[in-house]
Amino acid sequence: MSKKIGVLLIQLGTPDSPKNSDVRRYLKEFLMDPRVIDIPFFSRLLLVRGIIVPFRTPKSAKIYKQLWELGNGKSPLLTYTESVKSLLQQRFASEDVTIEMAMRYQNPSMESVLERMRKANYEQIIILPLFPQYASASTGSAVDKAMEIIKKWWVIPDIRVVSQFYNHEGYIDSIVERAKEFDIASYDKIMFSYHGLPERQVDKVYDSGLCQDHDCEKEITEENKFCYKATSYETTRLIAAKLGLTEDQYIVSFQSRLDEKWIQPFSDKVIEQWGKEGKKRVLAFSPAFVADCLETLIEIGGEYQEIFEENGGEKVQLVPSSNDHPRFIDCLEDLVRKSS
Repeated sequence: MSKKIGVLLIQLGTPDSPKNSDVRRYLKEFLMDPRVIDIPFFSRLLLVRGIIVPFRTPKSAKIYKQLWELGNGKSPLLTYTESVKSLLQQRFASEDVTIEMAMRYQNPSMESVLERMRKANYEQIIILPLFPQYASASTGSAVDKAMEIIKKWWVIPDIRVVSQFYNHEGYIDSIVERAKEFDIASYDKIMFSYHGLPERQVDKVYDSGLCQDHDCEKEITEENKFCYKATSYETTRLIAAKLGLTEDQYIVSFQSRLDEKWIQPFSDKVIEQWGKEGKKRVLAFSPAFVADCLETLIEIGGEYQEIFEENGGEKVQLVPSSNDHPRFIDCLEDLVRKSS
């Protein structure tokens, strides 16, 4: 590459520490994002600062403390993202390409990282949110925030955005290779658990009709190609095909809901039902997360294990996320090269 290029990897974010004060600050910033809780400002303010944050902070801080212990005193999300940044930079060691990393919420902040990128005077900036499936609450929010900062610059370079990469072979292979570490045939059921979204947020993808009117569980079409539900199902089909899985072996489900009006089926309810049906061993994937985090290590690896045991099951085995797998780095390198 002859151009001077800056690449901005964006992850969701993490508290600076498991302390109540840091968790509270993180939750406020995260939940006050209008793309995350898409209700009018004053209603969101009352809900977040008056109800959710005061009641959720102490419980969340305890959970983050467990997560830090699993991460040897540090956020696993931050650790893996830093590793990905370093490994990807090595792929461009002989080229004028600089890899940067920022968190949508908290640190390293997008403001500080983008200011460094502004001063570097790049000819091109590639914005690459680390969310395989597009959702307004993740990719949309990250790009929105980056553009909000960049639009204030006097000089705006060529900007390229990678909006999703759910079907990139490198990303799919990184998950498949993780799965091959386990004896898949020894599990009674396989779960592909994606982070949940309110139904109204996937409905907003369409100019007419609702998500349920667009066969999102069956195929990718011109209309649903940016629907989170549709790309989640397609991601699963691509992984299943490479692993030789049949449809009766697995289910697509959604976790981390706040109420009953989120995308179904709910992962925790599926786990509970499988336990009651006499299933003993479950293999769980989490393809919406490229780095292991609270939702994978604690929610699936811990909470779902408890639910399963309480209902007669024995083992919920989490398949690690892509993390810093070489094939995932291949994916990111290819996305950068094709965007430049």
